[in-house]
Amino acid sequence: MDFTIFVGPLLGGVIGYITNDVAIRMLFRPHQAKYIFGIHVPFTPGIIPKEKPRIANAIGEAITENLMNREVLEQNLLSDEMIEKLNTAIDEFFTVQSDNDETLKTFLQHYVSENEIDSFATNVNKEFTNMIHGKLSDSELGDKIAHIAVQHVMQKMKHTGSGLGDSLSDIGIGKGGGIGDMISNTFGKIFGKKTQTSVGNFVNNLAAPVERQLAKNINEMLKNNSKEIVGNIVSKEIDSLTNRRMSALLEGKEQQAQKVKESVVSIYKTVVKEQLPRILQDMDLAKMIENRINDMDFNETEEIILKIMKNELNAIVWFGALLGFVIGWVNTLMPWITGLFKS
Repeated sequence: MDFTIFVGPLLGGVIGYITNDVAIRMLFRPHQAKYIFGIHVPFTPGIIPKEKPRIANAIGEAITENLMNREVLEQNLLSDEMIEKLNTAIDEFFTVQSDNDETLKTFLQHYVSENEIDSFATNVNKEFTNMIHGKLSDSELGDKIAHIAVQHVMQKMKHTGSGLGDSLSDIGIGKGGGIGDMISNTFGKIFGKKTQTSVGNFVNNLAAPVERQLAKNINEMLKNNSKEIVGNIVSKEIDSLTNRRMSALLEGKEQQAQKVKESVVSIYKTVVKEQLPRILQDMDLAKMIENRINDMDFNETEEIILKIMKNELNAIVWFGALLGFVIGWVNTLMPWITGLFKS
């Protein structure tokens, strides 16, 4: 048997394999332009290194326009599956924390530093103290407190006087009622009705100067001392809160936890619907992708592409070998085929 008939097909297959393999490698290499005696070598650098900026721009635009545009992202981020995952994650968080014996401060240290927590607590204390101190320093507050206090004392005196007046009435002194009424009635019997009215007015008018003086003292006290008092109270409350166990903070708070979950989900939906366009615009995702590709090393780019399309590129190489093998057979059989037609 003449094995030389296989030389042509085998040679064609080898040539097809090598040709396609070299063509694929020329997509990536060389990375830089080559020169021989100052003359630029054709097809250098490789197609991808040469066209990298244009390819990066095209990929960035293609991804943002077709794969990660507003409609696609919003549809996925607001899908029933995503909302269910968010609800499940929140439920799991509360379940885990309901058995967590860490203090609130220790828990927060998993996410922020202790200095940041202390700084936040200090700022909260300062803000609350200043706000409450400002309200307490308002002169109207002292006036209101003084008015309420004087009215309360007057009511107490009237009530106490009524009991005393009733007791005196039982033994024939006065007619019962408050001390002011008893004194007024007694003076009325002695000096007449006009004096009785004057004494009653004196007792009632006594409240006004007392209220003014009390309001002045209260306002002065609030202005000078309320900041320190409030600051100490707020500081103790913050310390008490940060030192409570997470499980204790959540104990019996199932309804509040449910409301928190609903609020988080609602905020999430609002952010996606209303803020997603602005976020995408500010991010300029296409530019980010383009810059990332341009910043990548050529070897890294080649590795990523080969990892994605390794099987497909290998198929192209072997297809070249097959095609070369077939063409080799055609060339080998061509004289025989031509002879058939001549005969």
